[in-house]
Amino acid sequence: MTKAASAAAKDLAAAGVSGVQIAWADNNGIPRSRIVPINGLADAASRGVGITSLFAVFDTHDAITYAHPGLSTPSGDVRLVPVIERLRRLAGQPALAWAPGRQIAADGSPWPYCQRAVLQRQVAAAAGQGYELRAGYELEFCLAPAGSPDIASAPGHRGPAYSPHALVELDGFIAALLHDFEVNGLPLNQVHAEYGLAQVELSLRPTDPVSAADDQLLARQTIHAAAHAHGLRASFSPIVAPEAAGNGWHLHTSLWRKGGNLLAGIPDADGAGYLAGLLRELPALTAITAPSVLSTVRLRPGYFASAYAFWGVENREAPLRFVPGTELLGAEHANVELKPSDASANPYLALSAVLAAGLAGMAENLTLPEPIAEDPGTWPDERRVAEGVVRLPATPAEQSTALLASKAVSGVLGEELLGAFGAVRNSDADWAAERDLAEIVAAHLWRY
Repeated sequence: MTKAASAAAKDLAAAGVSGVQIAWADNNGIPRSRIVPINGLADAASRGVGITSLFAVFDTHDAITYAHPGLSTPSGDVRLVPVIERLRRLAGQPALAWAPGRQIAADGSPWPYCQRAVLQRQVAAAAGQGYELRAGYELEFCLAPAGSPDIASAPGHRGPAYSPHALVELDGFIAALLHDFEVNGLPLNQVHAEYGLAQVELSLRPTDPVSAADDQLLARQTIHAAAHAHGLRASFSPIVAPEAAGNGWHLHTSLWRKGGNLLAGIPDADGAGYLAGLLRELPALTAITAPSVLSTVRLRPGYFASAYAFWGVENREAPLRFVPGTELLGAEHANVELKPSDASANPYLALSAVLAAGLAGMAENLTLPEPIAEDPGTWPDERRVAEGVVRLPATPAEQSTALLASKAVSGVLGEELLGAFGAVRNSDADWAAERDLAEIVAAHLWRY
C-alpha cells in the first residue's frame, strides 16, 4: 500500500495537488477530516494520522460527552488511515485530493468505533452467505446565497418545484455539479429542483455498500465546493425551516445472489424476506438512518417523509417504497427505497443496519403483508390499529428504546460503538430539550 501511495502522491503532485483530505463521518453523520501534505501521503497510508479517540463521542454541536464508559476521559489516540484505492483529486478544489479514512487503534489493531469497518464486516458476512448488496443514494439539499443566515429569508431558488426555469439562476452551479461529479468519479443519474424550499435533489448510481458510503461523503464535499465557487451555501439539514419540507437522503438497495436480483418479482420473489426484515426493523432502523433530533421532526405525516411503518409499491409516502423492475427497465432495476434516512446518519452505519435487518428477514423467512397504496396518515386511528400500521419513533427516547429492543440492528454496532452512539444521541436530546424548534433548526442548518 505504501508503494501505491507513493506512486499516487508523485502523480498528484505533478498535477498540482498540494494535500490530501482524509475524511470520515462521525456518529452524527457530520464529516470530519485531516489534510496531509502530498509528500506525507505514503507515511499516512503506512502509519496513519493521529486523531483523538473522542471523535466517537462528539455530539452534533461539537460537545464531547463522557457518558460512555469506554471513552470517559480525554486520554487516548487512534490512527486515521487513508484508503488509497479510493483516492480522488477534487475537481472543485484542485489543490486537494480526497480519500475516505479508516480508523485503527494506535498499535494497528482494529478500533471498535470505526464505522467503516462495521460495514466492511457486514458486507463480508453477507458474502459468506452468498449475498451481495447494491446501494445508491438520493441526496436532497437546500441552497442560499453565501453569508445568508438561513434559507427562508434568501432562498437559492424560488421554484416552481421540478421546473426547469427554477434552476436557470443556478446554471453555473448546476454546470459545476455535472462536471465535478464526473471528474470525481461519482456517476449521476439526474439532478432537478425538488419540492422543498430552495431544494435540489441528485441521485447517485448504485454500487457496493462500502463504495456507496464513501461516495456519499465525497458527494457532499463536491456539492459544498461547487456551491462555494458560485456564491452559494448548501444545507443538508433534515429540516431547514420549521414548516418546510425536509431534506431526505433516500437510500435505495437491492439484494443479489449469483448475479440475479432477488427483489425482482416482489412479493413472490426470493428476496421478499429482505423487504420483510426491513419492515419489521423499521423503528430500530430509523434510530440509525434518521437519528438526529430534527430527523424525528422531519418524519411527520403529510410531508412525503414517511411517518408510519408500512411498505408500498411506488408509494411515495411509504418509508419502504418498492420500485419494481419493468419490461422497459429490466428486472435488475427492482429495488427498495428507504425514505426515513437523512444526512445526520453515518452512511456506513446506515448501510450496516439495513443489510443486517434485511438478512435477518431472509434467515427467518419472514413474509410480507399486503402493500399499502394509500397514506395511512389520513386514516382514523382505528383503521391503522386494525391494519397493524404503527407510528415510527417520534422522539429520541422512542428511537433509543426501539434500537435497544432490536438485536438484529443494535448487534451490528457492537457493544462499544452502540454505547458511544447512545451517549451522543442522549447528549443531543439533552441539548434540544432546553430550546424551541426555531433555535434547534438554526443550530443544525449548516452542520452537515
